[in-house]
Amino acid sequence: MERLTSVDSFNTLQDRLRKQSDAGVTTIVIPAGTCGIASGAAELIHEAQRAILTGNLAGRVRLRITGCHGFCQMEPSILVEPVRAFYPRVNPKDMERIVRAAARGEVLRDLLPVDPSTGQPIERQDALGFFTKQVRGVLSQNEKIDPTRIEDYIGQGGYGALAAVLSHADAGWVIEQIKKSGIRGRGGAGFPTGKKWELASKAGNGTGKKFIVCNADEGDPGAYMDRSVLEGNPHAIIEGMIIAAIAIGATNGIIYVRTEYPLAIKHSLIALRQARRMGLLGDNILGSGIKFDIDIVRGAGAFVCGEETAMIKSIEGRMGEPRQRPPYPIAKGIFGSPTCINNVETLANVPLIIRHGADAFAAIGLEGNRGTKIFSLVGKIRNTGLVEVPLGTPIKEVVHEIGGGPVGKARIKAVQTGGPSGGCIPASLFDLPISYDSLTKAGSIMGSGGMIVMDENTCMVDVARYFMNFLKDESCGKCFTCRKGTQRMYEILDDISKGNGTLEQLDLLEQLAHAVKDTTMCGLGQTASNPVLSTLRYFRDEYISHIEKRRCPAGVCKELITYSINENCTGCQRCAKVCPPRAITGERKERHVIDAAKCIKCGTCRGVCKFEAVAVV
Repeated sequence: MERLTSVDSFNTLQDRLRKQSDAGVTTIVIPAGTCGIASGAAELIHEAQRAILTGNLAGRVRLRITGCHGFCQMEPSILVEPVRAFYPRVNPKDMERIVRAAARGEVLRDLLPVDPSTGQPIERQDALGFFTKQVRGVLSQNEKIDPTRIEDYIGQGGYGALAAVLSHADAGWVIEQIKKSGIRGRGGAGFPTGKKWELASKAGNGTGKKFIVCNADEGDPGAYMDRSVLEGNPHAIIEGMIIAAIAIGATNGIIYVRTEYPLAIKHSLIALRQARRMGLLGDNILGSGIKFDIDIVRGAGAFVCGEETAMIKSIEGRMGEPRQRPPYPIAKGIFGSPTCINNVETLANVPLIIRHGADAFAAIGLEGNRGTKIFSLVGKIRNTGLVEVPLGTPIKEVVHEIGGGPVGKARIKAVQTGGPSGGCIPASLFDLPISYDSLTKAGSIMGSGGMIVMDENTCMVDVARYFMNFLKDESCGKCFTCRKGTQRMYEILDDISKGNGTLEQLDLLEQLAHAVKDTTMCGLGQTASNPVLSTLRYFRDEYISHIEKRRCPAGVCKELITYSINENCTGCQRCAKVCPPRAITGERKERHVIDAAKCIKCGTCRGVCKFEAVAVV
């Protein structure tokens, strides 16, 4: 790995690596992010290496180990380039067949995914419904590079944006490009990134330290966008941080990442070491005289540390709790120094904006909502994974076209955006374009990009209760209204879910929600009421049913349901075999009966029944 001493030496290396990467050699790509490894990607890698070596195919087939490609539900998977054949849920026993077929330039049609409408194999990954509607910028890099090889990133144009910035030698030009692109912070608040950088560049007196921080403290349940980008393409974040440092005059960089992300931390450490060795980080970046380096700080997993001022205290080694603003971190941050904090996805977009032009980025999306946004699409949906779409894309397109719609017969009821502090948007509003402003108007938030789909078997009272339980535990306790308000809201929701609620409590719940929203200090408290207020706004009838009828319409709240077996029962005995307390009896081919005194209401019987014979009354 050679050390580069100038922009010219970098450009020479990049030209050489680009030619090598365009050689067109057949390549077997194995996604090995956290989701891939959990599904068995490590065994596929082992089998692929064995097949290449034993078959003497090293000169005909390459192997590339990458981060997550996004279609997490189909892991472990294989992508064969350049034909773009996609093999989902690969059995390790088929790995040798795949390698040998790739070496011959053949595609194994029996292993391809099948189009449900035609029954025909889908020969290219790009033709899969999950991918066709996406516009991939940040995520498109993940399948092209091995995150532990800086040469792969450079060969795909990486650090080219940094070279362009150094060639301009004008920090103001960089800020103008970011402002012109219209990108807003992808961490949730949506503050214009160019405006933040402009303010940060003017902060301080030019004699002390200035920090740029990458916020990788992704704490939303069901969200894993930042983790996957950091695992699969850490150099994009590093390059974005260096460009940001040049723009604002920062001397120190920090990647603040939760310690529960070991693979992201590992790949980031490797990438930082490689960047230093090549002269892209350190005392004299590409011979420019610019001094900038990056350290990693591991967070302990506190949700509140996603808030800027709480994160700063955590970086300083103190308890992570927010402080009153102003002064804002840009004026007084880490150890009193000016500090600019950007989200992982925001920083990963910066090299793309510089490389392809601010106008190209601004051409995507809506006025005031430019570019693409990554969402983690999870829940009661056929296709789960990471989705990157232009801002302004209707919710229904993400849920029904990319996500594939509901898993079973139950219709989709709602989608929750923005993590535990987000709101639940009903299916009747799925024409809504996804933007910072439209989601806020609907009673939710963009957040960092979590998107949880719920169907008719989801109880919205239980959903609000679940998230309030999470938020009361994650509140740092500094604000009385947040500490006690979230606790009291949870207690009321718990009463309602057990059939002990009253209409007076429902009014109190709404009043509490507004009080917490209006009187707390940080973003956690100010948005903590969203799950309550949005479900009251759109699903009040479910609350009324729990209170007045003592009935849970979705059949979720245990204290309010009773299971029974109807005339659809064929006597197959599947339910009786899996019932934990043995509460189900009946002869084969005869209608079975549930003993209500023994039933623990676990729902296992309903889950295994193929005939919709287990009903909730």
